[in-house]
Amino acid sequence: MKLLLTGATGYIGGRLLRRLEERGAQVRCMARRPEVLEAKTAAGTEVVAGDVLDRASLDAAFAGVDIAYYMIHSMGSSDAFEDADREAASNFAHAAQAAGVRRIIYLGGLGRDDESLSPHLRSRQEVGRVLGETGIPVLEFRASVVIGSGSLSFEMVRTLVERLPFMITPKWVSVMAQPIAIDDVLEYLLAALDLPDEQCGVYEIGGADQVSYAEIMREYARQRGLRLRMLPVPVLTPYLSSLWLGLITPLYARVGRKLIQSLVHPTVVRNDAALHVFAMQPMGIASAVRRALAREELEFAETRWSDALSSAGEARSWGGVRFGTRLVDSRTRRVNASTAEAFAPIEAIGGDIGWYRWTWLWRLRGFVDLLVGGPGMRRGRPHPTRLHVGDTLDFWRVEAIEPGKRLRLCAEMKLPGRAWLEFEVSADGDASVIRQTAIFDPVGWLGRAYWYGIYPLHVLVFRGMLRAIAKASENAADTRLSPTE
Repeated sequence: MKLLLTGATGYIGGRLLRRLEERGAQVRCMARRPEVLEAKTAAGTEVVAGDVLDRASLDAAFAGVDIAYYMIHSMGSSDAFEDADREAASNFAHAAQAAGVRRIIYLGGLGRDDESLSPHLRSRQEVGRVLGETGIPVLEFRASVVIGSGSLSFEMVRTLVERLPFMITPKWVSVMAQPIAIDDVLEYLLAALDLPDEQCGVYEIGGADQVSYAEIMREYARQRGLRLRMLPVPVLTPYLSSLWLGLITPLYARVGRKLIQSLVHPTVVRNDAALHVFAMQPMGIASAVRRALAREELEFAETRWSDALSSAGEARSWGGVRFGTRLVDSRTRRVNASTAEAFAPIEAIGGDIGWYRWTWLWRLRGFVDLLVGGPGMRRGRPHPTRLHVGDTLDFWRVEAIEPGKRLRLCAEMKLPGRAWLEFEVSADGDASVIRQTAIFDPVGWLGRAYWYGIYPLHVLVFRGMLRAIAKASENAADTRLSPTE
């Protein structure tokens, strides 16, 4: 069975692709820019060019396809997205019919057909109808808010709660929804492959809880340990709210406006047939938020900063790059030394050797930490030159170490958030490159105020520390290369 997947460059489509590949499915991805996907797919996955707004470009993509996933919408378009969605769905359906595709699987949006829906929800439901006009069986899922690290709705909730301890909230914040975890959405999309053709139709899917956006925000705040206060007002229109979201959150104003226009309508499951047909028990909002935060932790831990941030020498640093809730400061320096020589002073850091530069500032920070109940600098280190996972290192603890390559420290000092300090060493011909990265996960506005308040000191301390480590590395190399008497 060959599958055609559209939208693999998007949030849900990209995660669905990984699940399909893990199952060993025969997948062909269609994208307007196939080069974007080629480096992200497994060896057996095809990537072909195709544009749903160009009917002629679809025939080659559909050749030999049994089931097609339609995961496309034009919500971010500044033009008439309803017209674009309608044309795209029609082109897709007719190309599928011409190729003999036996099923289309589509993810749309919840909302009652008899209500005056927002243009966004109205278009999502119209797409489902257009896909079925050629007679091909269509299995359409209609979902409410999708909760997952990186999802549009979750990122909006995250940014509002993290940045605003007090909110003036419009009426749409109290409208009921039935949020569903991204993992449950993916399970439905995978299960749709095995459903008999006669059971194709429209299925409403949602999580275990019906809650308002305000309750979603309160749950996020509870799990992040934040205080949240809300003052409901009846005067903020979707337009004004979208402008505010564009200022405060990562959402573009036009995307925010289309999203908020959808939120003024309840999006709850009224027909629970999906629970019985697919024999699933989706998780509730507390588990969905917890899973989203945990998944972010996993993705963050697996991210290598040397891959995520381009290196441009010591002068380049990033003081506010975001990864989820985290802020990142990263800098590099090339040294004329082997990787072992470059890593040796890194592994020896702290304790009696100290932190190489501005020692009095480190000691002052340790004294302040003691005053507020933290460990301070008094713990030192267990061995003068060697480290292992779990070792204490002044007010840090070793979280990960790859000898000669990488050291990652987790802060145990008292902070309005969590902090890490990471060093990576890589070969560069006969020389080496040292990357030093400070990472901070602030809690609320106080955490961000702390980061930006001490950032000038970070620049001073971390730049000086990197220079000193580089000098120690090169001194060791010079000693090795010097002729013996």
